[in-house]
Amino acid sequence: MGAWGADSFENDDALDWLADFCDDPEENVILAALRQIADAGDGDYLEATDCSAGVAAAEVVAALKGATRYVPEDVKGCLAASHIKPDEHLVETALRALARVRSNSELKESWDESGGAAEWSEALSDL
Repeated sequence: MGAWGADSFENDDALDWLADFCDDPEENVILAALRQIADAGDGDYLEATDCSAGVAAAEVVAALKGATRYVPEDVKGCLAASHIKPDEHLVETALRALARVRSNSELKESWDESGGAAEWSEALSDL
């Protein structure tokens, strides 16, 4: 994983997902990334790439709700053009995905091993 910080969009996988979303800014793109994580079984191994995309999708949901601390400047127009109105189900799916990433995932393991787990955990808590 190419990462330079703990924030949601400070890694290559999240930015790749974001570029795909901006090419097709539809709710189903967000849901697909979130469900990949949120609907995984307890014993399923969640790869860092999927987790980073899920966290980015959750950040987009937060941004669409007006409750985010960081969205790249070039993405704001993409979000405005999407006309997505996040409902309770979308928010709940985002929260379930975040909880799953934080509890048992390759992304969590990577941050634990890097010594940056506290910073990463704080970034997810802020989200």
